[in-house]
Amino acid sequence: MRAKTQDENKNSFTERPHENEKKRALNYVEKLLEEARLDPTSRSEDIAELTEIHRLLNNKKYGLVWEEHAEKVEEEMKTKIPVFVEDESKKISDNPDSEDYNFLLEGDNLHSLHLLEKTHTGKIDVIYIDPPYNTGTSEGAFKYNDSLVDKTDSFIHSKWLSFMKNRLSIARQLLDDSGVIFISIDDNEFSQLKLLMDEIFGELNFVTNLVWEKKKKGSFLSNSITNVKEYLLVYSKKKSKFEGLIGEKNQKIETYPCINATNKREIRRISKGIESKYNKKDFIIEAGTVISASTMNIVYHTDLIVKGGIVQEDFEVEGNWRYSFDNMVTYSKNKELYITRDLYIRRIVSEPRYKNLKDLLLRTGEDEKVVYNTLINPDHLFESGWGSNEDADNELIEIFGKQKMFSYPKPTRLISKLLLSTYKESALVLDFFAGSGTTGQAVAEINSAFGGNRKFILATNNENNIAEEVTYERMKRVSTGTDKYKAHPMNLKYFKTAMINKEDENLEKTLLSNVKTLIELQHGVDLSNSKIAVVVNRKEAEELSVTGLSTVYMRGLTHQMLDEELAIKFSDVKIIDIPETYFPLELKEAGF
Repeated sequence: MRAKTQDENKNSFTERPHENEKKRALNYVEKLLEEARLDPTSRSEDIAELTEIHRLLNNKKYGLVWEEHAEKVEEEMKTKIPVFVEDESKKISDNPDSEDYNFLLEGDNLHSLHLLEKTHTGKIDVIYIDPPYNTGTSEGAFKYNDSLVDKTDSFIHSKWLSFMKNRLSIARQLLDDSGVIFISIDDNEFSQLKLLMDEIFGELNFVTNLVWEKKKKGSFLSNSITNVKEYLLVYSKKKSKFEGLIGEKNQKIETYPCINATNKREIRRISKGIESKYNKKDFIIEAGTVISASTMNIVYHTDLIVKGGIVQEDFEVEGNWRYSFDNMVTYSKNKELYITRDLYIRRIVSEPRYKNLKDLLLRTGEDEKVVYNTLINPDHLFESGWGSNEDADNELIEIFGKQKMFSYPKPTRLISKLLLSTYKESALVLDFFAGSGTTGQAVAEINSAFGGNRKFILATNNENNIAEEVTYERMKRVSTGTDKYKAHPMNLKYFKTAMINKEDENLEKTLLSNVKTLIELQHGVDLSNSKIAVVVNRKEAEELSVTGLSTVYMRGLTHQMLDEELAIKFSDVKIIDIPETYFPLELKEAGF
């Protein structure tokens, strides 16, 4: 009988408790430390280092611990370099009003994320992802190193956590300091994901856990409860820079009382010129007059003189004021205050007021009759609900004209409202589990309906031709429209990931040609535009005709070394530096 290998023995056990591993390591270090202390030839530095390791192992740590696993796609990058190659046959240029491009990246999303580190570190405003839920069932399992992870795998959670950590660690680097990430998840990995996100993003950057009502009838979970919900974990990059999520915007002109009975009593000075709505146009309220109603009262400390319904002189009033002294002066000078019919003082509020997003996202919201294509009110996100799984299926039928194009898609309404809640009208949105392309459709629709210049980057593999036949095809139909779906024109480039061997004799040439795709991705442009040029060395700078050019993407080193004559040549052209990280080290040393 063949003996089991070490790896097979390891996987024959369930995930081992971390404390047992820690105890073994601690015992081993204690043994080494004891031997080192007894050995007269031991160096003091070695003993000090072992002592520190012993101290660290003795420390208790709160957090998530799991058996980390290596991914083939990650190991592959030790010998190969990922690059993007454009499939020009799939370019979409249906929006003539914009020169900006969106991107669909086909390939393993870890490779795409590593390339995005070059182009988009600190530049993504919003990330939405709907990763595999790792249910262990045929429909909810995910692939790890080309194999489906099912319930019989003793490392089912560890593999999923390793898979997610690799991607989320890069995702955090891509976010702008004010950026936010939304992650859809269900009960199966929710607790693990929460702890993982606390570790990667920091517990202080946790924003909320949104609960989404995904369907009306629900499905049975463990034959004991009907499951109608999913979660959306929300984290900011830096809480101090994050501006929050808005669920409602009130733009109606309203009036607010200036008195709050629980505040301390103080005197406020009100400027002349404000309106009075008292029943007399001309009157005087003498100093010392008390105006009282219920628990509120104010005392006029100077005369209030009104003629023709307008206050004639500055006056002072004592009360339990809601607003500061300086604010009351400002409001009165701006004619935002008025005297009421009861001789109180109210404020006229015309600027928008915002209410935070609620953490319960109901399927139909306040309108039970809402359907999946009901128009969204961007100023009241809860008015028409957040969509359902059934809505998502109906949308794909509307676009593709057939059923079952994709399993468990998210409704566009859900993603659209999440994006609208950030109030970032020029947001760059990334979805690196793009699936059926809901995020791309959401961006196109809200730009079309409410204005703004949001752009998206979608990344997905092409397993079962999903990238080409579903994600891309959906973007194409969203852009041009169908019999049942209104067109939302967009521009899009389709990049495929290729792996180049580091020992390839043409490596330098290949990487140099890849510079253009990185420029296009970073800046959202199409370099075939006649108004744009790329310059990577002095010779190209000398030979380039700048007639008709608006922008030149120039290698940073070349730009720095332009002499006076060339500087004058490019003086009327916008020069954008190409980072040195886009160029291989060998090219730098060759004087490129």
